[in-house]
Amino acid sequence: MSLTEKPVETPERLAFYQKIDTQGFTPLWAVLSDIITPEPKSACVPNLWKFNLAKQWLLEAGGLITAKEAERRVLILENPGLRGQSKITTSLYAGLQLVMPGEVAPAHRHSQSALRFIMDGAGAHTSVNGERTLMQFGDFVITPPQAWHDHGNQTTEPMIWLDGLDIPMVSFFDASFAEGLGADEQAITRATGDSLARYGTNMLPVDFEQTRLASPIFNYPYARSREALYQMQRQQEWDPCHGLKMRYINPVDGGFAMPTIAPFLQLLPEGFKTAPYRSTDATVFVVTEGTGRSMIDGQVFEWGPKDIFVAPSWKWITHEANGEAVLFSYSDRVAQQKLGLWREQRGLA
Repeated sequence: MSLTEKPVETPERLAFYQKIDTQGFTPLWAVLSDIITPEPKSACVPNLWKFNLAKQWLLEAGGLITAKEAERRVLILENPGLRGQSKITTSLYAGLQLVMPGEVAPAHRHSQSALRFIMDGAGAHTSVNGERTLMQFGDFVITPPQAWHDHGNQTTEPMIWLDGLDIPMVSFFDASFAEGLGADEQAITRATGDSLARYGTNMLPVDFEQTRLASPIFNYPYARSREALYQMQRQQEWDPCHGLKMRYINPVDGGFAMPTIAPFLQLLPEGFKTAPYRSTDATVFVVTEGTGRSMIDGQVFEWGPKDIFVAPSWKWITHEANGEAVLFSYSDRVAQQKLGLWREQRGLA
């Protein structure tokens, strides 16, 4: 007997298993190798979604159903190994949301944490707990758990962004709550830019007390994040597995910006090929700039601007950029680290 082998199923043993099964018992030795595995085992598989095709289908959906009727007009990115489960990884959700000119996605709130990564269009807004922000390409926007939020588009062009949520994680704990506000839009009680001014300049209000686990900043503008990468790349200090990779943080404690989802932004210089890397946090990548390819578990995926791809847990991955490239990504690393589960391994170039 071992963690990788099951005992022989004799007729006598099978008869015993059937007898105890009627009362809700199962012999551990018959399933041990399936539930405690030597390495991570998941149905999640590598995959890539082309943005141009997704945009075409989103716009088609825009003619079929309104944002208000749909509550959220979103096409879910379902992992091919997890079809029918609304999952892009075992623990995370991803979807592409469309808000057409003049539309409002109604105000609601829920237990799940959400991020928005702005992919197409500019100038639509999202409102979170009384503050409105205008969204530009590449912005990383947070909706904390149980925060009222709505989206609107007063521009003349469609707006598309990636939604990333911890829906599977919250469902696993049977802890989902949700409610609508009863109005399309919440009241705006704070000036645009208030949270970034209060918390995003290496200062905090003198009597600030943390009441939420998520960052008090809810829009991390891409222009600022990209400028930081540009300044840092001048040092030519490239991590062999990541290029130049930064994490979005909560300015209150320096931890990840969200309690269950870990967001990142990384720069790959022209012609750079990363050394093999794997970790236990399955990761969703969004190509913000550039073209290149990634090899995940032996499969090569060619990517371009705005494409989305996923790397499952504990599968080797390398990236190679043609010209300079920028990747946004998110995973459940922060949750795994809090539980003492996260592990990584670096290979040789």
